[in-house]
Amino acid sequence: MMDAALNLSKSANSSRSVIRRFTLLALCSACSICCLAATPWFPFGPDGGDARAFAADPHDHTHLYLGAANGWIYDSHNGGQSWKRLARVGNRDDLVIDNILVDPADSKHVLAGTWVLGSVDGGLFVSNDGGDTWTSNPEMQHESIRALAAAPSDPKIIIAGTLEGVFRSSDNGVHWKLISPAGSTEIHEVESIAIDPSNPQIIYAGTWHLPWKSTDGGANWHNIKQGIIEDSDVFSIIVDPKQPNVVYASACSGIYKSENGGEQFAKIQGIPTTARRTRVLMQDPSNLTTVFAGTTEGLFRTTDAGSIWIRTTADDVIINDIYVDPANSQHVLMATDRGGVLTSNDGGNSFTQTNAGFSSRQIVSYVADAQHPAEIYVGVANDKQWGGVFYSSDGGLAWSQRAEGLDGRDVFSLAQAANGTIVAGTEHGLFVYEPASQSWKRAGEILPPPPPEKPKRGRGARAARPEPPAVHKAVARHDLGMIEGAVMTLSRSGDQLYAVTSDGVFSVDDPAKPWSKVEGLPEEPWRYLAASDSKMLLASLHSLTLSTDAGKTWHAVPVSRELTQIGAVAIDGSGNLWAGGREGIYFSTDNGATWSTSKGLFVNGVNNIFYDKAGDRLLVTANGSSTFAFSLHLPDQTMKYWDTGWNLRFMRPVGDYLVGITRFDGVVVEPRMVPSKPQSAALLTH
Repeated sequence: MMDAALNLSKSANSSRSVIRRFTLLALCSACSICCLAATPWFPFGPDGGDARAFAADPHDHTHLYLGAANGWIYDSHNGGQSWKRLARVGNRDDLVIDNILVDPADSKHVLAGTWVLGSVDGGLFVSNDGGDTWTSNPEMQHESIRALAAAPSDPKIIIAGTLEGVFRSSDNGVHWKLISPAGSTEIHEVESIAIDPSNPQIIYAGTWHLPWKSTDGGANWHNIKQGIIEDSDVFSIIVDPKQPNVVYASACSGIYKSENGGEQFAKIQGIPTTARRTRVLMQDPSNLTTVFAGTTEGLFRTTDAGSIWIRTTADDVIINDIYVDPANSQHVLMATDRGGVLTSNDGGNSFTQTNAGFSSRQIVSYVADAQHPAEIYVGVANDKQWGGVFYSSDGGLAWSQRAEGLDGRDVFSLAQAANGTIVAGTEHGLFVYEPASQSWKRAGEILPPPPPEKPKRGRGARAARPEPPAVHKAVARHDLGMIEGAVMTLSRSGDQLYAVTSDGVFSVDDPAKPWSKVEGLPEEPWRYLAASDSKMLLASLHSLTLSTDAGKTWHAVPVSRELTQIGAVAIDGSGNLWAGGREGIYFSTDNGATWSTSKGLFVNGVNNIFYDKAGDRLLVTANGSSTFAFSLHLPDQTMKYWDTGWNLRFMRPVGDYLVGITRFDGVVVEPRMVPSKPQSAALLTH
């Protein structure tokens, strides 16, 4: 994707107006493939997710920048009440943006320090247009940047903490020099940086194993560990701007305070021992005795320079950064895991979500109401109490959370039963949605297997008195077992709903009733199920089994020899089988006896195939860096594709447009498009 294609700077409201009036004539090739113009699809939430770091424009305290865990930079011009996407830094979705600096001399000049989870990769990125476009600094390419600070007395001096050590720039981030000893076994994995407010030669560096200090710009370093528990990860260091000898440090072992420039620390009491990971410390610039501590178990605040601390949030809030408005210290923002941005207007006593325009959700499941297609439910992973299920009544343009009763579970699958009930398959069991209370109720009781049939007597057998019919004792509901495992797929065949779980495959006609285990299946870690009329195709990563009689009997189906790992399956309206994965997409017209490829539909890493019955077409998406999505219209065998501008997990039709489910950015919606008429050609060939 080009940077310009990713510059989705419109707000949610303006995006909605654009999507209603946007009409684009697509270009069509001279063959049967119709290419729709590369207009990025518009993001529409659900709002929230992982927020990592704030930065403020020194000339406008209402203009804030926000870094996310998926490479995106956002900004706000109303003090964080709403946000807009600026650009994806580095054109990647794996960069964690934990540090942003805005140049006091030129607020258009912005630096972003990044790192990659589970890797030593990262880098420094530079924008000269207020965050609209970004370039990588060549001298800091692939450095895992964990801390970034500008000297308050000379902002052209910038210090970066990386996994390799401490770097310094004296020219506003253009050139860099390693100022900690090269190859040091001590000063590396630098997680926090602070600079003396009046003397830029005095630098503090917190590592994953205690803090260090230099008084000569990095030429020499000495350990400042007195009073700190050994082997403490130092997450944050702040220096009092009026009394530079007062230094606070937060570590995995607690919060420490020094009154002699870090030479001796004392552990501050008042933070519970369970809140060990204090990720960020922040002073109120208007009242320096007020200090906020953002921990993995909520926000703590002291108003007497650390003597007494109180927790002002619930203990399930994980805080990554804090911003205190210099013009109004009652206005406090927190960047949190899963909950996005939380804002307080009473000095941190209470918080509300202010995530309008900010979306960093990992959606993994989807269902639309059969009677009301604009009503959509999506299931979220990794967001605990902030996630669950989100509901839209307008085709994905606005969302509200529907998570009551799920208890923070990841929602791996969603489906609608024949009676209209919405069912959620989670990491731990099944739930049914109750619209009246807008909450979920546990389901998935398992019927005991039927007793085995007795063998019939042969013709020559001696006559015997007939046995009375067997009487089976009814099993009480509370004695039934439950589906406890992860539910990977929910799929409907006729009136039967099927659940593919780590405990086996189960079926039911009414999901509120007990479920029956599907018998006759080989022991496999089944993951996917596609159904059409009485035909069902069940898949693991490496095998297929087929039923042509609505699940009564099953038989193994050979997988195409070219396909080494299955990522998706489907059955179209004619009963043809489809399977996709690393090597592409394959189809069979003879129940799996032979497999073929579809001409023109060359896509690797297939992660989803969906048969759209209303449009009689297949919708196909793929893993990797591809931002393309595909549609194969089956009656005339024509193929279209879109450059959506996003990495998609899957896409689905809503009325006459499509919605895409991204990997880390929530839901995106297709602009209105009127493609030119494609030429027809046979694509299904043996």
